[in-house]
Amino acid sequence: MTAATPPLSRALILLMAVATGLAVASNYYAQPLLHSIAQQFNLSTASAGSIVVTAQLSYGVGLLLLVPLGDLFEQRRLIVLMMSLSTLGLLISALSASLPWLLLGTAMTGLFSVVAQVLVPMAAGLSDPAQRGRVVGTLMSGLLLGILLARTAAGFMATLGDWRSIYLLAAGLMTLCTLALLRALPKRHQSAGMRYPALIGSVFRLFADEPVLRLRSLLGLLAFSLFALFWTPLAFLLSAAPYQYSDAAIGLFGLAGAAGALAANWAGRLADRGKGSMGTLVGLLALLLAWLPLAFAQSSLAALLVGVLVLDLAVQLVHVSNQNAVIALRPEARNRLNAGYITCYFIGGALGSLLGTQLFQIYGWDGIALAGTIIGSLALLVWLVAQYQRTRLIRAA
Repeated sequence: MTAATPPLSRALILLMAVATGLAVASNYYAQPLLHSIAQQFNLSTASAGSIVVTAQLSYGVGLLLLVPLGDLFEQRRLIVLMMSLSTLGLLISALSASLPWLLLGTAMTGLFSVVAQVLVPMAAGLSDPAQRGRVVGTLMSGLLLGILLARTAAGFMATLGDWRSIYLLAAGLMTLCTLALLRALPKRHQSAGMRYPALIGSVFRLFADEPVLRLRSLLGLLAFSLFALFWTPLAFLLSAAPYQYSDAAIGLFGLAGAAGALAANWAGRLADRGKGSMGTLVGLLALLLAWLPLAFAQSSLAALLVGVLVLDLAVQLVHVSNQNAVIALRPEARNRLNAGYITCYFIGGALGSLLGTQLFQIYGWDGIALAGTIIGSLALLVWLVAQYQRTRLIRAA
């Protein structure tokens, strides 16, 4: 049973969006700094890329094993505990003296930063059904801004100190946000009425029972793999000729993609009007078309900026459309549905990061652009086939 709770105020929605962004940002500070970290620890491109892969994989593990706890325990207490442990991971990263320590801090931060995906279903459960898509879109705007601005903040802080300074700043901001959530969040206990092993097993049963969850999870996996395929090797592209940019300049490219936050709100409004499928189709088309300018990113700054803008808009359109479709399936299992979907989403990110570093080391940016085009085409094909099959079933009925 869910205890009666007050409705969400605008201030609380904003706080939850900020918390979502800060939590997820923790997994992306390293991306524009990979070449600096590689130089300090004497790492290859692929070894430095393992930092990003570790963040994505640990996030995926946390999604599967920790997010479902939101359907079992009191949510405010769970959120505050997870925020605190993620902050501890940031401190370990800031003080790391070698790659293994940095990977440990990265893994711990990634594991508990899944608190963002406890906040989203909580906000959905507290919001008015007629505005649920807009509320989810607002939190996802915060999430995207966190991901993108993390790169800008990391680059800026690196110019003031070194690559460690962003982790110290982030730990301080996370501490303040945790205290604010402790004061502002209402107590909310939604019990699924089952023990933990059965709770985790029910996530897999949801995949078996819900074709929408399976489809949207596959689309999310493909979309976020493209996001990571682009962003993970970007620091190596921009630090080399002809660009030869500093950490701060590389971090500024996060601002170019920040417009994607607009797509999150738009996708949420489309979902509220029952037009989530249109948002998905537009997003998938843009996801593929983004690789036309990105193919010329190694020689044209204008093409790179256009590609970043289109890619991030597209990823958010697909993601928010997916998430609204998934959490609407079973209100009593929102955390588990979200856990299943987002686990697949970040597995896609880990695969994209791994593929991006390997392809860039062997084939350069041409390999990245080709892989992006192939994966984007596959995502669009999956959606079109699913829509064709759905139309046939409707006609047959």
